[in-house]
Amino acid sequence: MTTATVSPNAAIHNAALFSERSAIAGRPLSAVTGAEIQAPLIQGGHVRYANLDYGASAPALSVVSAYLNEILPFYASVHRGAGYASQISTSVYENARNIVRDFVGGRAGDSVIFTRNTTDSLNLLAGCLPATDGRPQGDVLYLDIEHHANLLPWQGVPHRSVVAADTISGTIEALRAELEQGGVSLLAVTGASNVTGEILPIRALAALAHEHGARIVVDAAQLAPHRRINISADDVDYLAFSGHKLYAPFGAGVLVGRPDWLDAGTPHLAGGGAVREARLDGVSWADGPARHEGGSPNVLGAATLARATQVISALDQDRWHAHESAIRSFLVEGLQKIDGVTVHQIFKDTDPDTDTIGVVNFSVAGYDAGLVAAYLSAEHGVGLRDGRFCAHPLLKRLGLPSGSLRASFGLGSRLEDAQRLLAGIEELRRTGLGWDYVVDSGRWVPANDTRVYPEWAPNTPGTAGAAPCIED
Repeated sequence: MTTATVSPNAAIHNAALFSERSAIAGRPLSAVTGAEIQAPLIQGGHVRYANLDYGASAPALSVVSAYLNEILPFYASVHRGAGYASQISTSVYENARNIVRDFVGGRAGDSVIFTRNTTDSLNLLAGCLPATDGRPQGDVLYLDIEHHANLLPWQGVPHRSVVAADTISGTIEALRAELEQGGVSLLAVTGASNVTGEILPIRALAALAHEHGARIVVDAAQLAPHRRINISADDVDYLAFSGHKLYAPFGAGVLVGRPDWLDAGTPHLAGGGAVREARLDGVSWADGPARHEGGSPNVLGAATLARATQVISALDQDRWHAHESAIRSFLVEGLQKIDGVTVHQIFKDTDPDTDTIGVVNFSVAGYDAGLVAAYLSAEHGVGLRDGRFCAHPLLKRLGLPSGSLRASFGLGSRLEDAQRLLAGIEELRRTGLGWDYVVDSGRWVPANDTRVYPEWAPNTPGTAGAAPCIED
C-alpha cells in the first residue's frame, strides 16, 4: 500500500502520460454494447458514461449482441424437442460445451457444466467432494483473500483456511506447510483477486496441491476475462467462471473439470433432465453434465458465453495485454500522485506489469468510499464499485473494514475513462464535493436529485434493496 503527495504539476504529468499511452489504449480494443450511453450529470447536461465497473459485470461485446439477435428467433426448449427450433437450440447449447472446453484448454474427458454463475459452480463442486460412508475424505483448503464465492461454499464441509502472507512466495510456503499436515482433498484458490487484481501463480499452486495428494479448483471469474487459461498445461482439476464478467449477457456460469467427482456427487438441482429414471419412491441419476443441470437450462446464456470466449480467443494477446496495462499503469500512477489517495495491494512482490489484471483498488482519505463513488457518478459520469466486494476478510486485513473503491476495465475501455476518474478525484481533493449527498437505503445519493431514468426504466432509487454489508 502506498500514499503519494500530489505535486503542482500533477495535471501536466497526467497529460504527458495520457499522450504517451493514448496510441495504445486511446480507443477500445473491442466494441461493446452501450459504449456511448449518455449519463446525466447532477449539475446539468450529459456526458458519455465512463464505465469502470467491468469487474462486477462487463458490457456485452457487440459481436455477442449481434449473435444473440441471430439465434433468438430459434430459441426453444432443448434436449427433448423434435421440432426444428428445438433441434437447433439443442445443437447450439451442446456445442457451447465444446467451445468453452477449448477456450480453457480442457482435457478431452472434462465435464463442462453450465450453471448460473461462479458462485453456483463452486457450490455445485462442494456437493461433489469425495466421501466414504458419508464422511468426507479430506478438507478443503483456502486463503483468507477469497471472494465469498470461493469461501462460503466450503464452510459447509470440512475446511481449513490459511492467512496469505504479504508476498506471493510467502503465501505459497504457508499453503505448503498446511498441505504437509495431510488430510486436504481440495485446494480452492482465486486466479486473480477481485479486490486488487493481483494474479496468483496457478501452475505452481496446482503442482503444490498434487504433490500433497489434493486437487485444485480455480475461481477464474476475474482471471478469464483478462488472461488466457489452459487447465491442461497448468494441470488444474476444476475451473469456474461467469459469462456476465466475460462480456456475455444473461446469468450463466460454467464449471469445467475432471468428471469422476462430478459424476459421483450429489446432483446440484434435482429435477427433470437430471435423471435416467424417476420413480415415486426413488430415482436413478444421470451421469455427465445432465446430472447437475436439472430443469430447463439457460440456453441463450450458455450460447452467448461460448460466443464471447471465441471472440476473446481470437484476440492478439500482446495487443490485449498492452491495452489493459496502459490503462492500469496510467490510473495507478495518476492516483499515487494525488494527496490523500492510497492504492491498495495484497502482496509486496506482485509485478504490476505481468501479475495484475485491469483492477485498481484505492481509497481517499477523509471520505467514505460510497460517498466518493456517488460523487464520481453524479458529478463526473464515472461508474465504479465501492464497498467490501464480497471479500470481507480481505478488506478487514487491508485495514478497510468499511470498504474502499475499485476501478475495473477491459476490452471496451479507453484511456479517457481513467483520465476522467483522475480528474474527478483531483477535483474532490482540491475543492471538495460540488453537491450535497445523503444516505438513502444504506447508500450515498445526491440530495434533491432531479435526474430521470429512460422512459422504460422505473424511476426509483438504484440503491434500493442493496445488500447491507455493514457488520464488522
